Amino acid sequence: MTTTFAQIQAFLEGHMISPRILLIDDHYRLIEGIRISLRDEGYEVFTAANGADGLKAARRYQPHVIVLDVNMPWMDGLETCRRIRQDSLLAKTPVIFLSSRNTVEERISGLEAGADDYLNKPFNTAELKARIRAQLRRTGALQIETNAQIADRLEVGPLTLDLKACWVQVNHDETIQLTPAEFELLHYLMTHPNQTFSGDDLLENVWAYEPGTADRSLARWHIRNLRSKIEPDPANPTYIRTIPRHGYILDQNNSV
Repeated sequence: MTTTFAQIQAFLEGHMISPRILLIDDHYRLIEGIRISLRDEGYEVFTAANGADGLKAARRYQPHVIVLDVNMPWMDGLETCRRIRQDSLLAKTPVIFLSSRNTVEERISGLEAGADDYLNKPFNTAELKARIRAQLRRTGALQIETNAQIADRLEVGPLTLDLKACWVQVNHDETIQLTPAEFELLHYLMTHPNQTFSGDDLLENVWAYEPGTADRSLARWHIRNLRSKIEPDPANPTYIRTIPRHGYILDQNNSV
């Protein structure tokens, strides 16, 4: 069942809150246009012109989604995102990066810094709205699911996932901290072991993107970053395997 923006808004209004979006970008005209467009859809929108002010605003307003420009003076978006992930009050807040650079290295740096999504400038405001709605659906579903769970941890083979602290252990070894996007990906695969999912399946089922609204490479990069943290040899993965022309599988047999 697809969750619509109206349903999200009704849920939040029923709990006496509106979706709060924080825009952090030093381009005034761009940020003002986005602010007006989002406000017209019922969002409560806050803005900041640099990373330092953005962190203060995030701590003050506790937004549901942060839209963050990569290239800013004094403190760039990458460093700002790292500090967001290190803050216990903000660590699980979805972050959507905006950038005028569209290189592979830039995307990798953004996701490794903890971003959940990445949108290239120039972009259509409707596409940004779709990405924001996806993050609202995703975090709303995660909160309901987490509150309903009795166990605090999930174990599949050598993988132990802490459902509250967002970390994983491999063979009960050191604790590996995951970004929110990595946690949701691994949680989904661990609750569906030995099943194959395409990148599009993961975009829709894990992160709640509507078909055709997400960059199809996003799932691939999150898989890559997750493998770099949990696989003994990320170049030859044994836990999360690629099935050529079909997708990805958490192989419970190979994980034991």
